[in-house]
Formats: sequence, structure tokens, C-alpha cells
Amino acid sequence: MKTEGKYTNGQIVKEQKGDILTFYHKDGKIKARGKYINDSFEGKWEFFKKEGYLWNVGHFKNNQKHGKWIRYRSDDSIEKEQVFSEGIEVK
Repeated sequence: MKTEGKYTNGQIVKEQKGDILTFYHKDGKIKARGKYINDSFEGKWEFFKKEGYLWNVGHFKNNQKHGKWIRYRSDDSIEKEQVFSEGIEVK
């Protein structure tokens, strides 16, 4: 995932407003967004496919997956559920 600068079309890759960091696809649609505090991914994050639909929802603690993660299909049905504890899958 490109994490810096701009795409060749001029679209910014990411921006931070307060504690919320947003990454963008090349076409300007949101790719991912969530809390980013003190150089660390924290709390709830949402990830979106290029087509615009919600793909993953999960939580971070100190830059590691922590808590429930859910992956969705394009029809909004659940594809996969996982539970993490400090980056390690426990369920």
C-alpha cells in the first residue's frame, strides 16, 4: 500500500485531521481510516475496496491488531471473523 506523497494523477495518498488518519485510493475514494495517535494505529479502523464497499473493520492497540476483526463481501455479508490479542490471532 502506498503510504506517502501523491499518486501520479495528483490525488493525495493520505491526510490526517486531528487524531483521524485517512488513506485514499488513486481515484480519491477512501481506502482506510481510523485513529492514529503518537505514531501508532489505535482503536477502530475501517478499510474499503476500490469499488467503494466496506471490506474490513478492526481494532488496533499500539500498532497491532487487537480485538475483533470482520471482513465483508461486496454484498455486505460477513466473509470472515477473527479475534486478536496484541497482534496474535486467538480465535
